Amino acid sequence: MLKIETIAVGDLIPFAKNSRTHSDAQVAQIAGSIREFGFTNPVLIDEKNGIIAGHGRVAAARKLELDSVPCIRLEGLTSAQKRAYVIADNKIALNAGWDEKLLALELKELGDLGVSNDLTGFTSEEIAALSMDDIAEAAEEPYTRKIEAPKYEPSNDKPSIESLCNREKVEKLLADIKSSNLNEDEKRFLAFAAERHTVFDFRLVADYYAHANAEMQELMERSALVIIDFDKAIENGYVSLTKNIMEQYTQDYSDDDEE
Repeated sequence: MLKIETIAVGDLIPFAKNSRTHSDAQVAQIAGSIREFGFTNPVLIDEKNGIIAGHGRVAAARKLELDSVPCIRLEGLTSAQKRAYVIADNKIALNAGWDEKLLALELKELGDLGVSNDLTGFTSEEIAALSMDDIAEAAEEPYTRKIEAPKYEPSNDKPSIESLCNREKVEKLLADIKSSNLNEDEKRFLAFAAERHTVFDFRLVADYYAHANAEMQELMERSALVIIDFDKAIENGYVSLTKNIMEQYTQDYSDDDEE
């Protein structure tokens, strides 16, 4: 198991062949991050306190006049492995990319919260260069959808209300909560959370909705079991009703109006 040691900054030895450079501006950014968040990323060192990874963090620690920093000692590496890791630690991180739409939105929202650009490592010029279209598009679609929501055709039969959901896991969890030694407030809170384990059969929910009266349909929509917006066809990932259900829904309301 890796162990974190606290080592005096003056005892740490930079790697003489370190090809990674750190400008004064970048060291200042690292120092700002350490000042704001603390020293969250230990320096990697060898058996003789030689720095393998973390030269920039050590330089920032000196700038902040820190006496010591947290370190993790990597033992048993060959000289060649140490040299390779010095490069790999920096290069592999550079190989990552950015989702520019989400990055633009996140930086904008952090700015709105009063977070300084310096804490993110991005300059004002870099943030300004991000497309405002990307920000707008990301804001419109804050959730990622890996699959399309299902669309159901109603059947001719109205299912039983008991068949619309499975509460087996909920009931077991509620029983465990009730028999626990927790206080009543804690039990009540966990009971609310247990309801999240209710599993809905949205195909049957759609069938039930198609055959329900207007009051039940309205309350099912308010409960987010179904979401309908005929003008914009909005659906938020629960269930999307097909044109047949929409026509049936309209017919039901038309019949009521005629009466």
